[in-house]
Amino acid sequence: MRLWSRELWRLALIVAAASLVGWLLGFASLGLAAGLAIVLLLQLRQLHALHRWLTRHPHAEPPAARGLWGELFDRLYKYQKAQRITQQRLRDTLKRIQDSSEAMSDSVVMLDRRGDLEWWNSAAGHMLGLQTVHDRGQHITNLLRDPRFIDYFNARDYREPLTLTSPIDERQVLQFQITLYGDDERLLMARDITRLHRLEQMRRDFVANVSHELRTPLTVLAGYLETYTDIADQLPPRLARGLGQMEAQTSRMQNLVNDLLLLSRLEIDRRGDDEAPVAVESLLEAIRRDAESLSAGRHRLLVECHDPRQLVGSEQELRSAISNLVFNAVRYAGDGRHITLRWRTQGDAACLEVEDDGEGIDPVHIPRLTERFYRVDKGRSTATGGTGLGLAIVKHVLLRHDAHLEIVSHPGRGALFRCVFPATRLSRPSAVALSSQA
Repeated sequence: MRLWSRELWRLALIVAAASLVGWLLGFASLGLAAGLAIVLLLQLRQLHALHRWLTRHPHAEPPAARGLWGELFDRLYKYQKAQRITQQRLRDTLKRIQDSSEAMSDSVVMLDRRGDLEWWNSAAGHMLGLQTVHDRGQHITNLLRDPRFIDYFNARDYREPLTLTSPIDERQVLQFQITLYGDDERLLMARDITRLHRLEQMRRDFVANVSHELRTPLTVLAGYLETYTDIADQLPPRLARGLGQMEAQTSRMQNLVNDLLLLSRLEIDRRGDDEAPVAVESLLEAIRRDAESLSAGRHRLLVECHDPRQLVGSEQELRSAISNLVFNAVRYAGDGRHITLRWRTQGDAACLEVEDDGEGIDPVHIPRLTERFYRVDKGRSTATGGTGLGLAIVKHVLLRHDAHLEIVSHPGRGALFRCVFPATRLSRPSAVALSSQA
């Protein structure tokens, strides 16, 4: 502020001196004009120096000046210097990020808010076939044209990764994961999981083959046990006492083998060939009757249908999934409980729900319930004859029907298992179906 006042006084003195000289010579107006002209020329001279410095030598020392202009030059120089230091730090940081990305074996691709390619590391060039010169600025879906990737990209739901074969090598399996950041920009990462995919395939084949091989000896064993049970009164008491337990354990092993075979088939076959409109109310009624047989009067089972539409899918697979949920409720809800099978609409989707008012489940277990062989209470599950594969089967059946499973439960407040299906899986019942139901 003092510099500004001093500069104003200096300019005012120049104008006053010129005016005084003009007044003494008898030309006061000319003196004032001359004074103003001198002030303007001085300011233009400093502006010219500033322009030359900024355009020709912006990184050099500022031109010498006094007063307010000298302060302005010094401040601009300090600001430029700070900006250069900041820019250099940003360049160094960006270079370290790019160098670290280049060292990664996973592909890293930066996309702008429109989905156009901005930058990628060398691994992305090898995995995805990206070329620096030709592909920069191209939309990602012009290069990755798999319909599943396009749907994944446009859905903007990137909570789960997407597994696809490489666009340049069908023998290579990649896992894609997109992350939103900045101004609606995207970071695409692709990881080579070919080895893991092969190991997983080997595990599936092993489970399927072993389960298939176990089927025959178990069938033979069950047949002989049934025969011996029929003549148990003719056997020595020591042998007859163990027949019932042997028969129960053989039946449990057969159920386990059947569940393993079903789970293997669901994992291998991504889509069923027997999809058709399913009358949900009739399906739930049939499942209710089976559950009542298992319950033996210990529970009250209800069916509620609030939507007349049918569900497009595999009736056999849907029956297996819903039956697992209902039978679990019968086994674990506790005697005297109510179990409700419900078919209703939720927004644009439809829900198949199995709800009970039983003992409930601690929420800490819910994220792992669909894992194979995971048990909340191992002792109780063994006593009830469960295989530990029921919810894993439910999960894979729903995935094949573009649906997902939601679980809501708290100890002492019952449990709700909700199968949420998209609107594309719904259809109106035909006139023939309506007349047959009537």
